[in-house]
Formats: sequence, structure tokens, C-alpha cells
Amino acid sequence: MRDIEPAPRSDATAARDPVDRGLWAWIGVASAALLASCSTPVPPPAVPAPPIAVVPAPAPPPVSALPAPSLISQAGSPLEYRKDGARHIYERNSARIYKGQLPPLMHAVGVLQVDVDSRGNVRNVNWMRAPSHVPDVMREIERTVRDAAPFPAPVRMGGVTYTDIWLWDKSGNFQLDTLTEGQRSK
Repeated sequence: MRDIEPAPRSDATAARDPVDRGLWAWIGVASAALLASCSTPVPPPAVPAPPIAVVPAPAPPPVSALPAPSLISQAGSPLEYRKDGARHIYERNSARIYKGQLPPLMHAVGVLQVDVDSRGNVRNVNWMRAPSHVPDVMREIERTVRDAAPFPAPVRMGGVTYTDIWLWDKSGNFQLDTLTEGQRSK
């Protein structure tokens, strides 16, 4: 077998080698720089947050520790409770109840929802139809409801939202639709 010898190099090829090597070195450096600029930087390691002290909330008093409600309603529905709520408001405001049939024109008529919790406390009042033309009457009705608390505790329902219609006379006296004596035609 014959050994194959490399072909002799011409002077032109020999002269190009240092340039080729420099060019290839320059391309290598440029490629590395280009690749480095495209990479995503590695985020620094996360520093753990200091531990948060958890303070337990105080436990509510046991149910047996709360006194029993003084007023109890055995109503099984909001409609039944509406009568108990109206009677309660009448008892607490007996001097402000309009006696007899109401006049043909009311000063204000409003529809109010009252949300009562299991102990008879008023959680919220919500106007379904507010007499917005007389804001002072709206405030007075809301105050009257809140001042009447605690309402009879709706023990069978555990809480109730009931609706009643307030019929307000210009004298400041009122009737609730649930217990109204009616309205005169003239």
C-alpha cells in the first residue's frame, strides 16, 4: 500500500491560512456574544420569607353560654314571620300607630326588607321600593326598625328576611300593610 501524501500547498493557499484562522476566530467570538445576549439570565436564588406568626382567632362563646332570646317566634316561613315582626314593631311604637283607616293620600309608601338573625337582631334593612322623595321618612323608618330590635327570634328558621309595606301619614304616624285597618276612599 502506498502512503498518501498530502498535496503540496501553493503559496496562495499558505498565505490565506492566517487570515482564515483570524476570520474564524472572529466569527467564533461574535457567535458566542450573540448567543450570550439571547439567553435568559438566571434569576438569583429566592430568599425565603420570614415566617408569619399565626394568631388563632378567639373562639366564639359556646351556644349554651349565650342567654336564651326573650322573644321567640315559631313562624315557619317569612310570610308567617311578617305578622310577628309587624306586631313587635306595633308594640314598641304604640303611640305612633295611625288609628283607624288611613287617608286616601299617603305622605309616603315604602317596601322594606328586614333581615333578622337567629337571635332576633337586625342584620340588614334593604329598600325594595324606597320613598326617596322623603328621605327623612326613609331614615325614620330604618331607625324605627333598628330601635325595635331584638325582634322575636325565628327559632324554626334560624334567621329570616321578611318584607313589609310601610304606609306613612303626614302626621308622622304609620301603619304596616300586614296589620293595616285599610284606607278611606275620600
